[in-house]
Amino acid sequence: METTETLKGFYERNTFYRLPEGCTAPGLGHFNVFARDNCSSATPYSRRDYYKISLIIGKGTIHYADKWIYLDRPAVLFSNPMIPYSWEAENEDQKGFFCLFTDHFLHNGSRFGSLSDSWLFKIGGTPVFFVDEKQQQEVGELFGKMMAEIQSDYPHKYDLLRAYLHLLIHETMKMHPTENFQPYQNSSQRIASLFMELLERQFPIDSPERYLRLKTPNDYAASLSIHVNSLNRSVKEITGRTTGQQIASRVIQEAHALLKHTDWNISEIAYALGFEEPSYFTNYFKKQAGITPNAVRNTLV
Repeated sequence: METTETLKGFYERNTFYRLPEGCTAPGLGHFNVFARDNCSSATPYSRRDYYKISLIIGKGTIHYADKWIYLDRPAVLFSNPMIPYSWEAENEDQKGFFCLFTDHFLHNGSRFGSLSDSWLFKIGGTPVFFVDEKQQQEVGELFGKMMAEIQSDYPHKYDLLRAYLHLLIHETMKMHPTENFQPYQNSSQRIASLFMELLERQFPIDSPERYLRLKTPNDYAASLSIHVNSLNRSVKEITGRTTGQQIASRVIQEAHALLKHTDWNISEIAYALGFEEPSYFTNYFKKQAGITPNAVRNTLV
């Protein structure tokens, strides 16, 4: 599971999607729109650092940490940088459109409220809207206008594209979101597995400047977009250890590796592992490992 897919990573993963001229101009933010004809049959479970609105015409399943929904008819999907998900197409007969954009693009010169405050994108919201034939046509026409406009040489085309994007959001807000999400039969197994995979993704620490980003159970729960109590319960049920114990064990394992295989000083190791002060790291390491970092270093001399 990738921690976060950046816009750069998206274009590297999908080389057949190109960047139109001007879509990443300084101060503009980013916007692009595509047909889903070339979309991947499966996307990795991850966050993205961009917003995405899709008109999905084709069957498949959207997976979140603790629930999933099967799309058996056309639907509009909203995704945001805060909620990781994956997509698994049932077959190759996939049609529709999708657009990628940043918060800065949408708000550039507009009074549109923050996307993080919108119920279309917020954590805990319902991001899937099944559409009837009339709604599919209306949404499809908006995407079609975007596709045509982004290829035009109209000097104010991104202002017009922003207006189309606002209209698309407002049209969807008039619809009723689906409530057909299903919990996993063994959600604890899935959550624990996603947690362990995300934990391993934090390592190895290969530079003193590359510090540990996720340090606490709350950090991991937020990254998976689930409540920390749900994470703790699942990890304990599946592994027999608490979330904090799993994190501590992996941090100590990495600390041993850094002490043995690098020439970093204790302060550099401490900061890289997320400790604000070297003394905090020394006390933590001694409590967990029964030996001080300096003692480990001395055994190697």
